[in-house]
Amino acid sequence: MSALKDTVEAKFDDDRRKVLAAALPAAAFDGWTLETMDQAIETSGIEIKGTLEATRLFLFPEGVIDLLDFWSDELDQAMAKAYAEANPKPSKIRDKVTFLVRSRVDSLRPYREAARRAAGTLALPTNAGRASQLTWRTADRIWRALGDDSTDFNHYTKRATLSGVYLSTLGSWFSDPGEAEGNDRFANTWDFLDRRIDNVMQFEKIKAKAKDLPISHEPLLEMLAKLRYRGPSS
Repeated sequence: MSALKDTVEAKFDDDRRKVLAAALPAAAFDGWTLETMDQAIETSGIEIKGTLEATRLFLFPEGVIDLLDFWSDELDQAMAKAYAEANPKPSKIRDKVTFLVRSRVDSLRPYREAARRAAGTLALPTNAGRASQLTWRTADRIWRALGDDSTDFNHYTKRATLSGVYLSTLGSWFSDPGEAEGNDRFANTWDFLDRRIDNVMQFEKIKAKAKDLPISHEPLLEMLAKLRYRGPSS
Protein backbone atom coordinates (compact mmCIF):
# COMPACT_ATOMS: atom_id res chain seq x y z
CA MET A 1 0.00 0.00 0.00
CA SER A 2 1.43 3.39 -0.98
CA ALA A 3 2.19 6.14 1.52
CA LEU A 4 -0.47 8.33 -0.13
CA LYS A 5 -3.10 5.61 0.21
CA ASP A 6 -2.11 5.09 3.85
CA THR A 7 -2.56 8.81 4.48
CA VAL A 8 -5.97 8.86 2.78
CA GLU A 9 -7.15 5.80 4.73
CA ALA A 10 -5.92 7.31 8.02
CA LYS A 11 -7.77 10.58 7.31
CA PHE A 12 -10.88 8.61 6.33
CA ASP A 13 -10.85 6.64 9.60
CA ASP A 14 -10.07 9.75 11.63
CA ASP A 15 -13.16 11.49 10.21
CA ARG A 16 -15.27 8.43 10.97
CA ARG A 17 -13.99 8.34 14.56
CA LYS A 18 -14.96 11.98 15.00
CA VAL A 19 -18.45 11.32 13.68
CA LEU A 20 -18.81 8.27 15.94
CA ALA A 21 -17.68 10.28 18.99
CA ALA A 22 -20.25 12.95 18.19
CA ALA A 23 -23.00 10.39 17.54
CA LEU A 24 -22.65 8.38 20.76
CA PRO A 25 -24.22 10.92 23.16
CA ALA A 26 -27.08 11.70 20.76
CA ALA A 27 -27.78 8.03 20.00
CA ALA A 28 -28.33 7.34 23.68
CA PHE A 29 -31.42 9.58 23.51
CA ASP A 30 -32.48 9.60 19.85
CA GLY A 31 -31.36 6.17 18.70
CA TRP A 32 -29.20 5.28 15.71
CA THR A 33 -30.87 7.10 12.84
CA LEU A 34 -29.77 9.01 9.75
CA GLU A 35 -30.81 12.19 11.54
CA THR A 36 -28.47 11.32 14.42
CA MET A 37 -25.67 10.70 11.93
CA ASP A 38 -26.23 14.01 10.11
CA GLN A 39 -26.27 15.89 13.41
CA ALA A 40 -23.04 14.14 14.41
CA ILE A 41 -21.37 15.03 11.11
CA GLU A 42 -22.40 18.65 11.56
CA THR A 43 -21.01 18.88 15.10
CA SER A 44 -17.94 16.66 14.65
CA GLY A 45 -15.76 19.33 13.11
CA ILE A 46 -14.93 17.35 9.98
CA GLU A 47 -14.98 18.90 6.53
CA ILE A 48 -18.44 18.79 4.96
CA LYS A 49 -18.12 17.55 1.40
CA GLY A 50 -20.99 19.26 -0.41
CA THR A 51 -23.99 18.38 1.78
CA LEU A 52 -24.47 16.48 5.02
CA GLU A 53 -26.05 13.63 3.08
CA ALA A 54 -23.18 13.47 0.59
CA THR A 55 -20.64 13.44 3.42
CA ARG A 56 -22.57 10.72 5.24
CA LEU A 57 -22.71 8.57 2.11
CA PHE A 58 -18.99 9.08 1.53
CA LEU A 59 -18.06 7.99 5.06
CA PHE A 60 -20.80 5.41 5.65
CA PRO A 61 -22.31 4.26 2.33
CA GLU A 62 -24.82 1.94 4.04
CA GLY A 63 -25.76 4.47 6.69
CA VAL A 64 -26.37 3.49 10.31
CA ILE A 65 -25.29 -0.13 9.89
CA ASP A 66 -21.90 1.00 8.56
CA LEU A 67 -21.44 3.32 11.54
CA LEU A 68 -22.27 0.48 13.96
CA ASP A 69 -19.89 -1.80 12.05
CA PHE A 70 -17.14 0.80 12.44
CA TRP A 71 -17.84 1.18 16.17
CA SER A 72 -17.75 -2.60 16.66
CA ASP A 73 -14.44 -2.82 14.81
CA GLU A 74 -12.95 -0.05 16.95
CA LEU A 75 -14.04 -1.85 20.12
CA ASP A 76 -12.63 -5.15 18.86
CA GLN A 77 -9.26 -3.55 18.17
CA ALA A 78 -9.21 -1.88 21.59
CA MET A 79 -10.02 -5.21 23.22
CA ALA A 80 -7.15 -6.98 21.44
CA LYS A 81 -4.77 -4.14 22.34
CA ALA A 82 -5.78 -4.27 26.02
CA TYR A 83 -5.01 -7.99 26.07
CA ALA A 84 -1.69 -7.54 24.26
CA GLU A 85 -0.65 -4.89 26.79
CA ALA A 86 -1.90 -6.73 29.89
CA ASN A 87 0.89 -7.40 32.38
CA PRO A 88 0.71 -9.96 33.76
CA LYS A 89 -1.52 -11.83 31.32
CA PRO A 90 -3.89 -14.54 32.53
CA SER A 91 -2.22 -17.95 32.40
CA LYS A 92 -5.16 -20.32 31.91
CA ILE A 93 -7.17 -20.43 28.68
CA ARG A 94 -10.50 -19.93 30.48
CA ASP A 95 -9.08 -16.84 32.23
CA LYS A 96 -7.75 -15.49 28.94
CA VAL A 97 -11.14 -15.84 27.25
CA THR A 98 -12.85 -14.31 30.28
CA PHE A 99 -10.43 -11.36 30.23
CA LEU A 100 -11.18 -10.63 26.57
CA VAL A 101 -14.96 -11.02 26.74
CA ARG A 102 -15.16 -8.95 29.91
CA SER A 103 -12.91 -6.29 28.40
CA ARG A 104 -15.11 -6.12 25.28
CA VAL A 105 -18.35 -5.78 27.25
CA ASP A 106 -16.93 -3.43 29.87
CA SER A 107 -15.62 -1.07 27.17
CA LEU A 108 -19.26 -0.18 26.49
CA ARG A 109 -19.78 1.10 30.04
CA PRO A 110 -19.46 4.84 29.20
CA TYR A 111 -21.95 4.37 26.34
CA ARG A 112 -24.35 1.86 27.87
CA GLU A 113 -27.59 3.38 26.59
CA ALA A 114 -26.13 4.01 23.13
CA ALA A 115 -24.98 0.37 23.10
CA ARG A 116 -28.45 -0.78 24.14
CA ARG A 117 -29.94 1.23 21.28
CA ALA A 118 -27.35 -0.23 18.92
CA ALA A 119 -28.30 -3.76 19.97
CA GLY A 120 -31.92 -2.96 19.21
CA THR A 121 -31.01 -1.65 15.77
CA LEU A 122 -28.89 -4.70 14.99
CA ALA A 123 -31.73 -6.97 16.12
CA LEU A 124 -33.97 -5.72 13.30
CA PRO A 125 -34.59 -8.44 10.67
CA THR A 126 -33.07 -6.27 7.93
CA ASN A 127 -29.80 -6.13 9.86
CA ALA A 128 -29.62 -9.79 10.91
CA GLY A 129 -26.91 -10.72 8.41
CA ARG A 130 -24.57 -7.91 9.38
CA ALA A 131 -25.26 -8.43 13.09
CA SER A 132 -24.19 -12.07 12.79
CA GLN A 133 -21.03 -11.06 10.97
CA LEU A 134 -20.12 -8.50 13.64
CA THR A 135 -20.59 -11.04 16.42
CA TRP A 136 -18.56 -13.62 14.52
CA ARG A 137 -15.80 -11.06 13.94
CA THR A 138 -15.62 -10.26 17.66
CA ALA A 139 -15.37 -13.96 18.53
CA ASP A 140 -12.72 -14.42 15.83
CA ARG A 141 -10.70 -11.48 17.17
CA ILE A 142 -10.77 -13.02 20.64
CA TRP A 143 -9.46 -16.37 19.46
CA ARG A 144 -6.83 -14.77 17.24
CA ALA A 145 -5.67 -12.62 20.17
CA LEU A 146 -5.06 -15.94 21.91
CA GLY A 147 -3.00 -17.21 18.98
CA ASP A 148 -5.65 -19.46 17.42
CA ASP A 149 -5.37 -19.40 13.63
CA SER A 150 -7.02 -22.74 12.88
CA THR A 151 -9.03 -23.15 9.69
CA ASP A 152 -10.59 -26.58 10.29
CA PHE A 153 -13.84 -27.61 11.96
CA ASN A 154 -12.41 -26.51 15.31
CA HIS A 155 -12.15 -22.95 13.96
CA TYR A 156 -15.90 -22.75 13.44
CA THR A 157 -17.04 -24.47 16.62
CA LYS A 158 -14.82 -22.27 18.78
CA ARG A 159 -16.16 -19.10 17.24
CA ALA A 160 -19.77 -20.21 17.15
CA THR A 161 -19.64 -21.18 20.84
CA LEU A 162 -17.89 -17.97 21.85
CA SER A 163 -20.39 -15.90 19.85
CA GLY A 164 -23.13 -17.33 22.05
CA VAL A 165 -21.13 -16.59 25.20
CA TYR A 166 -20.50 -13.00 24.15
CA LEU A 167 -24.09 -12.26 23.15
CA SER A 168 -25.59 -13.82 26.27
CA THR A 169 -23.10 -11.94 28.48
CA LEU A 170 -23.95 -8.69 26.72
CA GLY A 171 -27.65 -9.37 27.29
CA SER A 172 -26.98 -10.03 30.97
CA TRP A 173 -25.02 -6.77 31.21
CA PHE A 174 -27.86 -4.76 29.68
CA SER A 175 -30.27 -6.10 32.32
CA ASP A 176 -27.79 -5.91 35.24
CA PRO A 177 -28.78 -3.02 37.57
CA GLY A 178 -25.13 -2.54 38.46
CA GLU A 179 -25.73 -2.07 42.17
CA ALA A 180 -22.14 -2.62 43.36
CA GLU A 181 -19.39 -0.01 43.10
CA GLY A 182 -16.20 0.23 41.05
CA ASN A 183 -14.95 -2.81 39.13
CA ASP A 184 -17.56 -5.02 40.82
CA ARG A 185 -20.47 -2.82 39.77
CA PHE A 186 -21.72 -5.48 37.35
CA ALA A 187 -20.80 -8.46 39.53
CA ASN A 188 -23.92 -10.36 38.46
CA THR A 189 -22.84 -10.17 34.83
CA TRP A 190 -19.29 -11.32 35.55
CA ASP A 191 -20.65 -14.26 37.58
CA PHE A 192 -22.88 -15.09 34.61
CA LEU A 193 -19.84 -14.93 32.29
CA ASP A 194 -17.88 -17.28 34.55
CA ARG A 195 -20.68 -19.84 34.35
CA ARG A 196 -20.85 -19.57 30.57
CA ILE A 197 -17.09 -20.06 30.29
CA ASP A 198 -17.44 -23.17 32.46
CA ASN A 199 -20.00 -24.45 29.94
CA VAL A 200 -17.57 -23.78 27.09
CA MET A 201 -14.76 -25.65 28.83
CA GLN A 202 -17.05 -28.64 29.37
CA PHE A 203 -18.08 -28.52 25.71
CA GLU A 204 -14.44 -28.46 24.60
CA LYS A 205 -13.74 -31.57 26.68
CA ILE A 206 -16.69 -33.38 25.12
CA LYS A 207 -15.64 -32.26 21.65
CA ALA A 208 -12.11 -33.54 22.22
CA LYS A 209 -13.45 -36.98 23.18
CA ALA A 210 -15.73 -37.06 20.14
CA LYS A 211 -13.15 -36.00 17.54
CA ASP A 212 -12.32 -39.58 16.57
CA LEU A 213 -15.93 -40.57 15.93
CA PRO A 214 -16.72 -41.37 12.25
CA ILE A 215 -18.84 -38.24 11.70
CA SER A 216 -18.69 -36.12 8.55
CA HIS A 217 -18.30 -32.42 9.31
CA GLU A 218 -18.60 -31.26 5.70
CA PRO A 219 -22.31 -30.22 5.73
CA LEU A 220 -21.88 -28.26 8.95
CA LEU A 221 -18.66 -26.68 7.72
CA GLU A 222 -20.44 -25.48 4.58
CA MET A 223 -23.23 -23.92 6.67
CA LEU A 224 -20.79 -22.23 9.06
CA ALA A 225 -18.72 -20.88 6.18
CA LYS A 226 -21.84 -19.17 4.82
CA LEU A 227 -22.47 -17.61 8.23
CA ARG A 228 -18.86 -16.45 8.45
CA TYR A 229 -18.60 -14.83 5.05
CA ARG A 230 -22.10 -13.78 4.06
CA GLY A 231 -24.38 -13.94 7.07
CA PRO A 232 -27.56 -16.02 7.41
CA SER A 233 -29.71 -13.68 5.34
CA SER A 234 -27.69 -14.14 2.12
